[in-house]
Amino acid sequence: MPGLATGAVPGQRVFADLHCHTSASFDSLASPAAVVRAAAARGLTHLAITDHERIGGALAGRDAAPPELTVIVGQEVRSQGGDLIGLYLARPVAPGMPALDTVQAIREQGGVVGLPHPFDRFRSSGARWNAGGDWHALLELVDYVEAYNARVMVGDGNLRAAELAHDAGLPAVAATDAHTLMEVGVAYTILHGDLSSAAGLRAALAAGTELVTGRASRLVRLGMPISKGVQWLRGNRRIQPTPARG
Repeated sequence: MPGLATGAVPGQRVFADLHCHTSASFDSLASPAAVVRAAAARGLTHLAITDHERIGGALAGRDAAPPELTVIVGQEVRSQGGDLIGLYLARPVAPGMPALDTVQAIREQGGVVGLPHPFDRFRSSGARWNAGGDWHALLELVDYVEAYNARVMVGDGNLRAAELAHDAGLPAVAATDAHTLMEVGVAYTILHGDLSSAAGLRAALAAGTELVTGRASRLVRLGMPISKGVQWLRGNRRIQPTPARG
């Protein structure tokens, strides 16, 4: 299936990775222009560039993106309790604040809040909030959980994240957390709707998500388009219905 046009109309099927890094992050060498070219070539229709503590790479990627790819300006923010994702940002969110204050700062910009790799033992993950006592308050405020992060290589972190999303009644997504060009497009979320705004993404998440999962696989090495990649990864694909919140 070819990439959909920027600002897809409600009901259209879109292919989105909501967590990706560029050379604006301290731990990536992939330029924003190269990242968006790779994303478009592999069939993504929406890519959230979420560099650590800055949005300059996302803005550069948005300027360089081809018409068939929508870049969502985002940031991975290190809070006192762990990492959070902010999407649809106009300015950077300051790191180092309490988790709930970080959520508020993202919301003040009208942004979407995601909980990335909540049980990754090797990174600043949200499980730290559990010990801090703000876990349930945080889950009431976030918009989605990364139920699959392609960089969680060891342990049951992704399984626990999927269970968390289900138990909390939160939408689940799959994301690459890509730091290299080879990783772009390895995992993504299939949604239906118009992701040109924060409200549109929230509505699409609430309508249900389909997760396509994989790591550094043949899908990426061959530059396989997503239409074929969905079939190639069908054995690893899982459907995560979005439970309605009470």
